[in-house]
Amino acid sequence: MTNKKGHAVASFFSGAGGLDLGFTNSGFNIVYANDNWSGCWVTFEKNHNLNIDKRSIVDVKPEDIPEVIGFCGGPPCQSWSLAGEMKGIKDNRGKLFYEYLRLLKDKKPLFFLAENVAGIVCKTHMPEFEKIIKEFKKIGYNVSWRLLNTKDFNTPQERKRVIVIGYREDLKKTFDFDKLKTSKEISLKEAIGDLPPSTPAKSKPNEKLAIPNHEHMTGSFSPIFMSRNRRKDWKDYSFTIQAGGRQAPLHPSSPNMKKISADKWEFEKDEGVRRMSVREAARIQTFPDDFIFYYNNVADGYKMIGNAVSVKFAEAIATQIKKDLDEFLNNKTD
Repeated sequence: MTNKKGHAVASFFSGAGGLDLGFTNSGFNIVYANDNWSGCWVTFEKNHNLNIDKRSIVDVKPEDIPEVIGFCGGPPCQSWSLAGEMKGIKDNRGKLFYEYLRLLKDKKPLFFLAENVAGIVCKTHMPEFEKIIKEFKKIGYNVSWRLLNTKDFNTPQERKRVIVIGYREDLKKTFDFDKLKTSKEISLKEAIGDLPPSTPAKSKPNEKLAIPNHEHMTGSFSPIFMSRNRRKDWKDYSFTIQAGGRQAPLHPSSPNMKKISADKWEFEKDEGVRRMSVREAARIQTFPDDFIFYYNNVADGYKMIGNAVSVKFAEAIATQIKKDLDEFLNNKTD
């Protein structure tokens, strides 16, 4: 389970691999990854140098997964999102949490991490969430969870996410969220202020860009987008990066928005309005510039980034998990 690259970990619902990169940066070794969305496959494999299992997790058998020390993954969040239909476990995507649990029960690694949107702990979904937590405990894990905001972890973005961490009972400890190392808030100026103006793209990506992925989706803004202010100043941190170009936050150079009436805003002027580029969105999610996103439609670039776990956020959590595991393993060999 351990080699010169670090403790072996299996990744599920991997997407582009923001969570994976955070774990890798913390000294873990991702040896297995699974995601059935074709839009992320090339990006994941080229950046992580690992073939991805392209099946649905429903079809993955325990014996398909190599021996690992831990599981990590973020089951699809649309079912639990406050911005969605809030179907939760009634949606097939919501049930995928139990597929993750099925594999975990059989493989019994030392730890697991599951990430999801804040909506999973809202009043509507809390009873189901508590059932999931009980199931994790039932199969032999000490479980803790917390609603965290990525802006507190070297990430220039307001992004609330629920993190659930389980340690196998023989570790005789529970993950302590109070030990996580927080940081000062990072502004948009610090995050993307050095990037030149981006290149417009209607739907298909530009063939040659001086800075990879530094292109922004053009087109009109939906009534939903115009229902509230979508612009932040350079001194602020970003709104949440969502999984779609149409909902990408405005670049700080865009003109201010003004409220016209309830759920209706307008730009103070039409000139200079643009969304953040794919590369800017990636920076907000703390992907490094040498992490290249591959897509045939610009919307898929935004989707991969918006669905990802912020890299620095994942790294902060994984670093503490590694400390706990190393302490346990060192004591075991003494």
